[in-house]
Amino acid sequence: MPLPLDVQIPSADFSLKLSAGETTIFVGANGSGKTRLASWLEQWAGVDAHRVSAHRALTLNPNVVKVSEIQSKFNLLSGIDSPQTNQYAQQDIPTYREGNRWRSNSSTHLLNDFDALLQWLYAEQNNIAVRELTDRYKGIVSEPASTKFKQLAAMWERVLPTKRLIITADDIQVEPVGGGNVAPYSAGQMSDGERAIFYMIGQVLFAPTGVIIFDEPELHVHRAVLGRLWDELEASRPDCAFVLITHDLEFAASKTGRKLVVRSFSSPASWVVEEVPDDSGFDEQLTTLILGSRRPILFVEGQGTSLDLAIYRACYPNLTVVARGGCEQVIRSVRTMRANASLTRVTCAGLVDADSRTEADLASLAGDDIFVLPVSVWKTSSCCQALRALFSTMSRTTRQRRLLGCQS
Repeated sequence: MPLPLDVQIPSADFSLKLSAGETTIFVGANGSGKTRLASWLEQWAGVDAHRVSAHRALTLNPNVVKVSEIQSKFNLLSGIDSPQTNQYAQQDIPTYREGNRWRSNSSTHLLNDFDALLQWLYAEQNNIAVRELTDRYKGIVSEPASTKFKQLAAMWERVLPTKRLIITADDIQVEPVGGGNVAPYSAGQMSDGERAIFYMIGQVLFAPTGVIIFDEPELHVHRAVLGRLWDELEASRPDCAFVLITHDLEFAASKTGRKLVVRSFSSPASWVVEEVPDDSGFDEQLTTLILGSRRPILFVEGQGTSLDLAIYRACYPNLTVVARGGCEQVIRSVRTMRANASLTRVTCAGLVDADSRTEADLASLAGDDIFVLPVSVWKTSSCCQALRALFSTMSRTTRQRRLLGCQS
C-alpha cells in the first residue's frame, strides 16, 4: 500500500489520510485507547508500518554479538532472532511481528530490540566497508558511501552538540566536546536521554518506507531538545508518514501537523476520535489540553510558574488546574469553554481574587461557577492567610463539589 494511505478508523465514520512528509498527532487522556489505536494502525498498514512502543527497553550494549545484515534486519522488523532468516520474505514481517516482536501483546509488551538495532547498524557499516575496500583493491576509487551509523552520529551530535560519537567496527564511545581532560566513555554509560535519542534515530533510519508510528517520543528526553530531535527525525525520512502519540501537550501544540484527540475506546476495536478545532477561542495548546483532559478544569489567576498555581494543584489534585493570568482572562476562559459545549464533556469552573467586587458582581460570577476568594490579593505574602480564610472550614470533598457546581 504505497503512500498516501487512506485510513478508516473503526469509529463514527472518521477517516484519515497519511501522506509522505506529513505528521499526524494524537493526544488523549490516559486510558483513552491511544496505544491500542497505534497497534491497530500498525496491523492495518502491514508491511508498510513500523511502530516504536512507549514500553521500550533502552539498554545499549556496544559489544553486541555481530550477525549478518539480513538476520539483524529481520530481527528488528519482525522480532525473529534466527540465522535462518534468509528463508523469510519482506511480506512475511506482519505475520511474525505480532507473535515475536510484540509477544502477542502489542499494546503493553516491553519492546526490547536495541540489540537488533545495533546489530543492523554494525552489519550495514561492515558490508559497506568491505565493498569499498574491495573496490580499492580493484583500483576503483569513489566517494565514501554514507552508512546509517554515520547518519545517526551526525543527527545525534546536532541534537546534543556538546557530545561526539566515536564509532569503530565493533565499539561506540562518547567524547565530550571541549571537555578539557574528560576522557571518552563507553556508549553503555550514556544517560537515559542520550540512549533514547540514539535509539529513536536508529529506528527511523532503518524503518521501511511507509508509516512510522511513535508512541511517546518524549520519554527520557528533555523538552529543550525534544523539538530539535523530532525535526531531525522528520527531515531524515521525507519518504515516510509519521504518526505521533504524545502526552506532552506543549510539544504537540508546537508541531506542525494534523492534530486529533482520542476520546475513548470500546473493545474490541472502536474509537471516538475528534479533530482539535482551530476556532474554539483558545490557543492551540490550551485547546489540546482541554480536549486531552478527563478531569474537570479549574481556571485560576497567575502564571505557569507562580506559587499560587502550585498551591491550587495541591488543594485540588483531582482537577486540571490551568493558570490564565489575570482575573479577566479567568472569567473569559470559563465563559468561552461553556460556550463551546462540544469541545469537551468535562465541566469547568473559575477562581479569582475578590478585588473589591460588589454583591451583584459576585452573584453574576457565581452564575457561571466563577468563585471569589475572600481576599483582595493573592500574592506570596498573603498566601497562607488566603488559604486559611478560604479552606479552613471546608473539607476537600466540599471544596471540589462547590467548585464544580454540584448540588449535594
